[in-house]
Amino acid sequence: GGKPNTKPKKCTTCAGKGYTESLRQIGRGLVTQENSPCAACSSTGQTYRDRDRCRRCKGTCVHEEKKVLELYIPRGSKHGDKIVLEGEADEAPDQETGNIVFVLDEKEHDVFDRSGADLSARLRVTLAEALTGFEKVVVKHLDGRGVLVKHPRGKVLRPGQVLRVKGEGMPRKRSEARGDLYLVVDIEFPKDGWSPEVERIRELLPKGEKEEIKAEQVDEVEYEEADLDEFGAEEGGQGGVWEDDDEDDEEDGQPQCAQA
Repeated sequence: GGKPNTKPKKCTTCAGKGYTESLRQIGRGLVTQENSPCAACSSTGQTYRDRDRCRRCKGTCVHEEKKVLELYIPRGSKHGDKIVLEGEADEAPDQETGNIVFVLDEKEHDVFDRSGADLSARLRVTLAEALTGFEKVVVKHLDGRGVLVKHPRGKVLRPGQVLRVKGEGMPRKRSEARGDLYLVVDIEFPKDGWSPEVERIRELLPKGEKEEIKAEQVDEVEYEEADLDEFGAEEGGQGGVWEDDDEDDEEDGQPQCAQA
């Protein structure tokens, strides 16, 4: 804090205590005493005359410097994990130096979703591949490896089906084990009018096994494309809850209609 062969003197602002005392009113007729770090001596209780102060620290006994810190993130670390660098916080005279704590913030990935040590990704295949099988690299892993999947003929893939590849997830901390990779099947259907040979394709595909629905009266209707988010929207977000009009009439005390 001072030049060589100079002695500090007691801080006159805090009387050498390193902190200042003040009274604060907290209510009618009630006060409390508060202690605050002394800014005049940087809580040291001592000061130097202007001419005796160290030019580098200006009498505060500390100075700023830039330091490059190396941070090692263990394999398998996840969102919210803490990494502590001991003794790397700001220093202060006559005080133990604290630590720097880093909290990991895991970014979302364009391909993979993570849950614990498991990963999931979309397995995009064409309709032909889903019906007849395939052998191809389906995803590029985080370490740059291609993940090749062989799906046999005669085993049909269906939309939303999940395939598990054991040991291709994230590494587990302090272990050689790894989680699993879950592939969710996403079938790319052809566009409208993609083939003029409709009847030939219909002959190749298996016939449906479900019985035809029979009714005394049949009405032909028209349809349009929609989104399930619109389902029940006209009910004010109630999800299209069905209500019994008869129960409402009974509660209102109104007479009911008689059957002929």
